[in-house]
Amino acid sequence: MIRAFQFDVRALLLVSLSFGLGAQERPNLIVIMADDLGFECLGANGGLSYETPHLDRLAATGARFVNAHAQPLCTPTRVQVMTGQYNVRNYVGFGQLKRGETTFGNLLRDAGYATAIAGKWQLGRVAELPKQFGFDEHVLWQHTRFAPRYPNPGLEVQSEARDYTDGEYGPDLINAFALDFITKQANSQSQPFLLYYPMILPHFPHQATPDSADWDPAVRGENKARNPKYFADMVRYMDKMVGNVVAKLDELELRDNTLVLFVGDNGTNVNLRSRMHGYNVRGGKRFTTVRGTHVPMVANWPGHIAPSVCADLVDSTDILSTICEAAGVTPSAELPLDGRSFLPQLLGKRGNPREWIYCWYSPRGEPLQVFAYDRRFKLYRTGALFDYRDDPLERRALARDAYPLVRQKLRAALAKYENARPAGLPWPGNNQGASNKPKPGTARKKPGTAKKKPGTAKKK
Repeated sequence: MIRAFQFDVRALLLVSLSFGLGAQERPNLIVIMADDLGFECLGANGGLSYETPHLDRLAATGARFVNAHAQPLCTPTRVQVMTGQYNVRNYVGFGQLKRGETTFGNLLRDAGYATAIAGKWQLGRVAELPKQFGFDEHVLWQHTRFAPRYPNPGLEVQSEARDYTDGEYGPDLINAFALDFITKQANSQSQPFLLYYPMILPHFPHQATPDSADWDPAVRGENKARNPKYFADMVRYMDKMVGNVVAKLDELELRDNTLVLFVGDNGTNVNLRSRMHGYNVRGGKRFTTVRGTHVPMVANWPGHIAPSVCADLVDSTDILSTICEAAGVTPSAELPLDGRSFLPQLLGKRGNPREWIYCWYSPRGEPLQVFAYDRRFKLYRTGALFDYRDDPLERRALARDAYPLVRQKLRAALAKYENARPAGLPWPGNNQGASNKPKPGTARKKPGTAKKKPGTAKKK
């Protein structure tokens, strides 16, 4: 049955459906995003410092991506994931998603999916926003307020603030909500579901988990009992939470009809060192080097995705297009999407791999950095070109006459977005009116030369 659309402003930008798929034939969709987990943290990627058996198993039996990238910081990535657009088009400030944007939640809910979001919000402190952005059910942290997230947390359940004071652990409460949502949808069997699970683990503050030897359920507050040593415990607990979701799908016999996609939101905390392939990797969160953008990505869908390693470039704008194609939903051409679906690659086809990724990065109104990169080279708007495969920290810009064809390709990518920022859109950090920040594309500092020392980023 064709579902009637609501005739509001968003209806003009909604979808046309591929009605050849019945409700039971369309897959369930679970998008899981870890918070501050770089590529080097997964054992499947060669990481040696942390235990990730559940994710490693998903990678071994599904598709593992080795060239997946996000923005260097959480909110910029979350905006790209939700809208499928580069930040140049719609990013207005840290902790915000511009009102009126169309998200994958809107698209899939209007296509008949039951929708829920569980985890970290950080997209605007207005109670109605999750529903307005397409999620009818939600349990969130950092939604209408800032509260502790780990021991004895403060969460919002259906926008109602709840404080937990009996030794509860925030990730457990969020995971329980996710499992309950899956169970409820399995029992109803009336429609496919979308679960967006932006985890709060393993982000700072690094505190003991319930599986840590020195777990203390009496700890209250984000400034108590912190120690970088707990990061390994938090990664292991994050992996355990993913394992719980997979086990629930198995229990309810939903695995074969559920696409599970796991990704990180940005690089690892800059204060952390991890071992990978026998060498040390320092986290690169908030920096525009590859260690700030290179994230793990794994897709698993039994009977559809064969074990594989995908070397194609993928970025955070591609998630919307991919899950929409899997659901048989075609977003309107009026939506200025920058992502492209990698579903064909998941299904063993060549697909239409991207040749480059574009980045517009000014999370809190800092001097703008604009660049484009392929699987080896990165070109900044300033003209600086780096071979980030051999020089991951971007310490040595290549000669101006080096790699002319690469420069030509990446210049064309930059030029494509030269005028993409809508007129009058506030600059990040200045949402009261016109911006006095530089025109997009005119970075005022050289790449890789941040004034702050690594580890001095503002607390999220």
